[in-house]
Amino acid sequence: MSRASTPIVLSFRRTFALLILLVVLPSAGLSGFGVVAIINERAAVEKRLEAAWHGTLEALAEELPQELRQTRFEERGGTLVLVTPEAQVLSELPFQVRGGAVESANAALSATLASVLTDLTNLPAERTFFSLVVGGQPRLIATERTGDAVHGVQLSDAKVEALVAARADRYVASPEPVRFALLPVPREAGEGLVNRLMSEVVQARANALGPPVLAERVLSPPLQDFRLVVLPTGEDPVARASTRNRVVYAVLLVLFYLTLTWGVVYTGRTLYREAKLSRMKTDFVSLVSHELRTPLTSIRMFIETLALGRLKDPAQTQEVLQLLTRETERLSSLIERVLDWARIESGRKEYHLEQLQVSHLVEEAVAAFRAQRLDSGVELKVEVPTSLPPVEADRHAVAGALLNLLQNAYKYSGQDKRITVSAQAEGKWVGLSVEDNGVGIAPRERKRIFERFYRVDNLLTRKTDGSGLGLAITKRIIEAHGGRILVQSEVGKGSRFTLQLPVGKA
Repeated sequence: MSRASTPIVLSFRRTFALLILLVVLPSAGLSGFGVVAIINERAAVEKRLEAAWHGTLEALAEELPQELRQTRFEERGGTLVLVTPEAQVLSELPFQVRGGAVESANAALSATLASVLTDLTNLPAERTFFSLVVGGQPRLIATERTGDAVHGVQLSDAKVEALVAARADRYVASPEPVRFALLPVPREAGEGLVNRLMSEVVQARANALGPPVLAERVLSPPLQDFRLVVLPTGEDPVARASTRNRVVYAVLLVLFYLTLTWGVVYTGRTLYREAKLSRMKTDFVSLVSHELRTPLTSIRMFIETLALGRLKDPAQTQEVLQLLTRETERLSSLIERVLDWARIESGRKEYHLEQLQVSHLVEEAVAAFRAQRLDSGVELKVEVPTSLPPVEADRHAVAGALLNLLQNAYKYSGQDKRITVSAQAEGKWVGLSVEDNGVGIAPRERKRIFERFYRVDNLLTRKTDGSGLGLAITKRIIEAHGGRILVQSEVGKGSRFTLQLPVGKA
């Protein structure tokens, strides 16, 4: 009989825990490093893009002052403007410094120029360009001194950006759609925690709401309040590359964990199956040894009794010989069953199929059963109609399978043994049923009774000899014929086993 084996469970748990420790935990750590790498991938992409645009920004930052120096002041409609050689106007607000006073239509510009009045009066005579913070925002200023007077203009950021964009085509090698912009250089936060926090909040909000900066270059003095930046006009390449990398990594991570899970489950099942198989082999050796020892002990005892001449009565001698015959048959039956299972497991079992009447199969199995139970008190009823269609089967194999069911019904039927053998047509099947009035089988045991070496653990099975191979062999034989075996049982009321064979074909 087979019982739950604690050592198997403990050994499997230890092995499986070791497998988890050696495989799953390092894999989880590796995945964690991969997640961190993906999180840092955006910064890496930004660095690569910045390096790619660095040369372009360097060239444009050096060319911008040269382009501005090629401009000239003109009066148009009584207003001073700054124009390029292509007659493009770059200015938006004119001003004039004369006699220590600033003349401008913009109050903020006037106030800022007044604060640097001394520096303005000391400017050289040629055209000068510099940046100046006006109203909290940096502005590009162009001036020219004529005698004691200084006139100049505040440049339009948008028009200067257009000037840069027009000159950028010769340097741009990337196919990414971008635009160049002049942005103020972030000013240092004032002293104190509140000022620094406010500066960080403003900077974070600008980064979140505005387009991402691919690369930047602070302009050289005296334009140091501005930085020349590259902004994407289409899809953000940083986000696109980062998203692509994350999707690829996520897919690879999912595939990795699916493969790992399948591997762990498969390995765990294999380990458990091997541990269980090892235990079953040990149980089988122990079981077969016990089953062989019992008849061999009886045979040796009877032989010793006959050899010593202790039996004087011929009737007693005949009885001992009959017992010897029975024990020998029992021993042969056990050995033959083990050999049958070995042939079935190795695929060497051959079946010789022929068209057979169901009644002939039942008669052969019943005759063999009655020959084994001549002196047993059992009520055996056979109900087989003669109108059943024939089946294509191996006579000895199917009759042996039916005999196994009859022997089990006899073993587990208690004192008042009643067994019924019946056959019936069931569509494309012919069913051979063996029904008893025995102890029955619990629902949780019904799937396992067809496992090799498994026996239901109850009081009756402990007192009944058996190898746990009968039902396993029966199932394999019927399945080899294209059929199936069904069981209906209720604890305390008996069991009904049905062999279903296909009609007229294997």
